Amino acid sequence: MKNIFKILLLLNLILITPAQDFGGGMQGIDDDDLSVGGDIFNDFNEDLEETQISEDERFYKYGRYFTFQVGLGITAFDGNRGSAYANDPPTFSLSINYFSDFQSAWGLGFAFSKHSMFFAEETKGFEGKSAAGFIEVSMLRTFFSYRYYIDTSNLGTAITYSNPYFVGRLEYWYVTNKYLDQDDIQDDKGGGIGMALGFGLEFPIKLKESYLNLEFLLHDVAFHDKETRVFTPLDGSEVGYDNLAGYGYTTVLSYVWNW
Repeated sequence: MKNIFKILLLLNLILITPAQDFGGGMQGIDDDDLSVGGDIFNDFNEDLEETQISEDERFYKYGRYFTFQVGLGITAFDGNRGSAYANDPPTFSLSINYFSDFQSAWGLGFAFSKHSMFFAEETKGFEGKSAAGFIEVSMLRTFFSYRYYIDTSNLGTAITYSNPYFVGRLEYWYVTNKYLDQDDIQDDKGGGIGMALGFGLEFPIKLKESYLNLEFLLHDVAFHDKETRVFTPLDGSEVGYDNLAGYGYTTVLSYVWNW
């Protein structure tokens, strides 16, 4: 009987002791964690705000705010339009850009280029008449652009010095075709919405004051005369084009002022 009592007493001690330790451990967790004054979310927000303030201060001190640029270049086309056109450089370009931070710039501007076509023989649109002859083409486009300047801080000095960027543009093209050898034909005018993608480089002449900009663009435009059949060759003739489809390409060298 005594042995049974000792065994029960020993089991009771074994069961009670861990429970007391566990309760003490829970009390310790409550005291250490639930009474902490800090908040990880507040700490994160404070760090984020400090980082943003530091970045803004650096931009205000070293960044550019606005740029104004004037450029000259050349515009050319491929496809049927490229085969039909003779390019008459230079292309004139003028734009203004606003920098929202070190890597983003938003711009407005316009560009103008001239081209020409010549048809010595009749085509579908001039069947039974004299050939279309010499046609002067004027192209004026307005655009809204976005530039993304690549972070070159960890790249070589030469790449950093060139300030490379990618550019996208939403454009509207005004096209005028003047039939200089056809007095009885009015000018053919029309517009078309287009997009352009490309890249550019900006070489500083004087930091934060003036740069040289070199930009390359690929244009995809829905010209009003893109699917024209006016210049389709007559049966048996090789002079003419079934349409005036084709992508455009522009290269412009600009002088840039900053403030």
